[in-house]
Amino acid sequence: METHVVIMAGGIGSRLWPVSTPEMPKQFLDILGTGKTLIQMTVERFLGVCRMENFWVVTSERYAGIVRAQLPEIPDGHILAEPEPRNTAPCIAYACRKISMRHGDANVVVTPSDAIVTDVPGFSAAIGKALAFTATSSSIVTIGIVPDRPETGYGYICACDRVPGKICKVRSFKEKPDRQTAERYLSEGMYFWNAGIFVWNVGTIERQLRQYAPSIAEVMDAMAPSFYTESEREVLARHFGECEKISIDYAVMEKSDDIHVISGDFGWSDLGNWSAVWKHMERDGSGNAVTGGGAVLSGCSNCVVHVSGHVAVEGLDGFIVAEKDGSMLVCRMSEEQHIRELSEKLRRG
Repeated sequence: METHVVIMAGGIGSRLWPVSTPEMPKQFLDILGTGKTLIQMTVERFLGVCRMENFWVVTSERYAGIVRAQLPEIPDGHILAEPEPRNTAPCIAYACRKISMRHGDANVVVTPSDAIVTDVPGFSAAIGKALAFTATSSSIVTIGIVPDRPETGYGYICACDRVPGKICKVRSFKEKPDRQTAERYLSEGMYFWNAGIFVWNVGTIERQLRQYAPSIAEVMDAMAPSFYTESEREVLARHFGECEKISIDYAVMEKSDDIHVISGDFGWSDLGNWSAVWKHMERDGSGNAVTGGGAVLSGCSNCVVHVSGHVAVEGLDGFIVAEKDGSMLVCRMSEEQHIRELSEKLRRG
């Protein structure tokens, strides 16, 4: 039984503006200054469980060329370009239907393209356990992250057991909580962050989609005769937009009674904002993290500076200073929830 990895790479990463933009979003950037983009790091961490020819990337048509340039070893036919964004359920249904047509017993890992994992051996071991489990069952396994703070920006998974590394039944999925609820989740210890990483057999996800998201399955049925033919792109353009715009969490995970979770710390982060980027960058003795172009800091502490040109910064504490292509952001890290709104105002003029 072969393993395939599906990487979802269609997001725009608007909370990391101005470095991440709709033209070049964060998954295609070396946001941490490591010499590798986030999508390249994603592929690298799965090489222990999947051959390069079994990787797939689902992305927007506008990013397909970027994917080819950054991941030239992935077969061109495995770069699936969505004609329009319809959220994760249609994206996953499309990739898994294509895989099942040529690899009917494949095990599949579905993962976002824009997160990081620092404990790659521990993460790989968990993925291996999940793959062994789904190879002999009709269950879905999701990856839960042991929380280290009462985070309100993530969804949560409530499990029947709190033992890291053990596959156990999921009780329920929880939406992003308020602070008080997140603190309760942390104290009870049975809750894990939902990393959006799923493991299943292609037959399992097809059955689950037919049961819980039949309208999406019907669109796939209509399009499937064109897959792997010259008419695929044209048929996709005509019919993909008919799919309900819905996440896989809402479409399947929150409805199915056969979901399991394997948890761990793994040093995981979705790098969803500048604070998360700062935490995962190398910092100097004053807590400053600098990457990109040339920057000179004086009297600064706990700042993240990401610029393409030259900048001098003096006397700031806990600030984001980010610049790209003439757009500049100077913002307190404590107020970064306003970045998306600010960038939209600039775009509207």
